[in-house]
Amino acid sequence: LKFVFHNARLTKEFFQENNITLLDHPACSPDLNPIENIWGWMAREVYKNGHQFQTVDALREAIFNTWSNVPTSLLETLASSMPKRLFEVINKNGGATHY
Repeated sequence: LKFVFHNARLTKEFFQENNITLLDHPACSPDLNPIENIWGWMAREVYKNGHQFQTVDALREAIFNTWSNVPTSLLETLASSMPKRLFEVINKNGGATHY
């Protein structure tokens, strides 16, 4: 008999065992999830200049190409924006922010 543990429980146990305090926030909060910004950037890049794709393979290739070329500067900007994002979410008591 094989037991499968849910990843979220293992993650929570890891944080507790290592005395890591987590912030309470909605699980799907886009304000605290910079990947949403990356998806938006990717969509703009893939469809730049109104580009349309004739095949799923062509679209898939464009998406993978774009993903491989996400600028380091974008990732650095998003990472450095996290303190401001957290501050704004806290100030808005979890409400919507401009992010």
